[in-house]
Amino acid sequence: MRLLLSLLMSVVLLALAGAGGLVFLLDHYNQDLPDYTKLANYQPPVTTRVHAGDGRLMAEFASERRIFVPMDAMPRRVINAFMSAEDKNFYDHKGVDPTGIIRAVLMNVENLGRDRRPVGASTITQQVAKNMLLTNEVSFARKIKEAILAVRIERAFTKDRIMELYLNEIFLGFRSYGVAAAALNYFNKALDELEIEEVAYLAALPKAPSNYHPERQRDAAVARRNWVIGRMADDGYITAEEARAAQAKPLVVRKRDEQETVTAEYFAEEVRRELVKLYGEQALYEGGLSVRSSMDPRLQAVATKALRDGLVAYDRRHGWRGPVGKMDNFDGWPKKLAAIAPPAGSDGWKLAVVLKDDLADGLDIGLADGTRGKIPLTELRWARAYKDDDTLGPAVRKPSDVAKLGDLLLVEPTNGKDEKGKDLPPGSYFALRQIPTVQGGLVALDPHTGRVLAMVGGFSPHMSVFNRATQAMRQPGSSFKPFVYLTALNQGLTPSTLVMDAPFEYNPGGGQPIWRPENYSGQFYGPTPLRVGIEKSRNVMTVRLAQHIGMDKVKALVEKFGVVDNLHPYLPMALGAGETTVLRMSTAYAMLANGGKRVTPTFIDRIQDRNGKTIFRHDGRPCATCAAPGWRDGMLPPALPDTREQINDPRTAYQIVSIMEGVVQRGTATALLSLGKPLAGKTGTTNDSNDAWFVGFSPDLVVGTYIGFDQPRSLGGSETGGSAAVPVFKEVMADALKDKPATPFRVPPGLRLVRVNPANGQLAQPGDRKAIWEAFLPGTEPNPDRPQTVLDGSANATPTIVGDPAADASAGAAPAAAVQGTGGLY
Repeated sequence: MRLLLSLLMSVVLLALAGAGGLVFLLDHYNQDLPDYTKLANYQPPVTTRVHAGDGRLMAEFASERRIFVPMDAMPRRVINAFMSAEDKNFYDHKGVDPTGIIRAVLMNVENLGRDRRPVGASTITQQVAKNMLLTNEVSFARKIKEAILAVRIERAFTKDRIMELYLNEIFLGFRSYGVAAAALNYFNKALDELEIEEVAYLAALPKAPSNYHPERQRDAAVARRNWVIGRMADDGYITAEEARAAQAKPLVVRKRDEQETVTAEYFAEEVRRELVKLYGEQALYEGGLSVRSSMDPRLQAVATKALRDGLVAYDRRHGWRGPVGKMDNFDGWPKKLAAIAPPAGSDGWKLAVVLKDDLADGLDIGLADGTRGKIPLTELRWARAYKDDDTLGPAVRKPSDVAKLGDLLLVEPTNGKDEKGKDLPPGSYFALRQIPTVQGGLVALDPHTGRVLAMVGGFSPHMSVFNRATQAMRQPGSSFKPFVYLTALNQGLTPSTLVMDAPFEYNPGGGQPIWRPENYSGQFYGPTPLRVGIEKSRNVMTVRLAQHIGMDKVKALVEKFGVVDNLHPYLPMALGAGETTVLRMSTAYAMLANGGKRVTPTFIDRIQDRNGKTIFRHDGRPCATCAAPGWRDGMLPPALPDTREQINDPRTAYQIVSIMEGVVQRGTATALLSLGKPLAGKTGTTNDSNDAWFVGFSPDLVVGTYIGFDQPRSLGGSETGGSAAVPVFKEVMADALKDKPATPFRVPPGLRLVRVNPANGQLAQPGDRKAIWEAFLPGTEPNPDRPQTVLDGSANATPTIVGDPAADASAGAAPAAAVQGTGGLY
């Protein structure tokens, strides 16, 4: 009896000591436990996704690639698979599973000496505690903290909330956080589209994703997947037949379907900047925003190709700079060629090596895949040697004039013609390509809303992420002139007002040299209608006109249109000597095209938060009836108010649009006539041809572009906006308008259309085939009984009268003769 009492006392004392020790242990590890209650409002970092205007995915921004799926939208098959793999008693235990612990201990004892990894007994709740509140430290202390937190989490939250946190938080490899992101990255599927074997593979990954990589560790991945399938069958989630069928299937990983995405790096980066400006970087990379951009993918593809084509065309006109590299030893040339990284900017082109250069009809080349092809001589004719003074060497007469044996070239498949004009068979013939050194930018936008539909910031984002459409400050040259002429129209002048085109001198003072602007042709044309000054891009006329109306008025107008923020009111600025961006110029032209209404350019239509609530909308017009519960027959669409600010008289805005339409019909952009659509615009060429511009529009689309070197230098004496930029605009508009009717520009009320002779601004005579319809404010139209005045640009000069016999006789000139002399300041 004493022995039994002693044993009993010992057991009691040990139990008390154990309980005391446990209390001490729990109290010790309870001191610095993290606050688990924050899980109640926990929002995991979620990927921000940017979509194109048609809904296709354009870009993702995330610190952790995660797509949050609420529990009520989580497929049951996904939940069952993870329970079978990780914690089959999840809905029965209280955070720690004693049965699982005993089973793990027994299994680890059984595996002693078998060199197998110890089996853990962590429940899903414990994994939530570890992943979201603790570290991955492998220690006894961490396991105790994990268990304590698991019990407390179970008391505070429902099982479904815990499972929701787990399935959306867990890392599954392939930069995938959460099951939804993993389903897309591994199988290109939504969760509810996954097959049994695919769900099982995802459930096999939490322990160690790198150990079950679908390619590098395929055997281990398949074995682990099949084990999960077996567990799902044992737990009754699938039948034995389903399990056998799933285990027999291969492990097939599918990349994201490129047809569901659209690539536009420059546009996506501009959207990213806007989001950072609006909400900050944390909201961008963790907030799970859903962004609908304004980009039109089809127009974006056309714009990208058009600018690249334009830059390549310019570059080809200025010669061949030589191969991109050299291969000296041809042993195993395909493998050597495949190991060479193509130069940045060679997007879509292939690297090739010259294998024979002594053929008469072309170069024999080899490609990295081991195939061979030919560059026909017809595709080499353009590649005349380039000289530093921007001149071209002798004509190409044989293939070796362009490239030698072993030269590395960039090529593109072609279906061109041979020297006799016959079509070349497809598949084995290539065209020689060269990455341009020149750059440019392009913007296409809706003139009524300011939505940017396409934007290209350079030849290739892989060469430079600098966005030349929004960040490059360039001189717009003559594309600035319409705002000078619009200022004049606002001051009461008409499209038929005569302006003197004669030599002009301006002394800026301060010891600076006298400025003598000249026309591009080097000639002067006497009194000329204001319209012709834009159509023919007359520099001297523009300067005289700016002198007459005052640069302070020009400054006020261009700042109101947003061309520049603070224009220096000096005469050279009238010729586009200031600096602006393609986006600003295109937006300003949009406000001309839409009748003088202010629009703000935007790359974003709408932003929703992770819960689907709209937190930003570009179109801020009020619409009480837009949220109608349903559409019924006979219902009219909601009437939306036009809240745009009217910043210019729509009548004078139309006058300048009509004048710029003349640029296409009779002026410096007649190359666009072949499109057969109503178009207006203005070319621009800066001093020394450093920049070539064209900004133009149809009634419903504005496209602006420039071409120039990043470090400004001359494009070449023969290069202008008409030769370098107009072809880019034409390629975009040809595609954008091919299925559209030839919609004329909208004429606002309050104008009188009168037939005039555009050459002299006078009323058209019967039979005058060159007559046009000119728009005038009532009372300002030409009158044969009223003599014309000629503005000479002098601040104190009396306007010269043309067509007044008395005035002409007193001046000793024949009636209606053009005024001679310099005029203006000199």
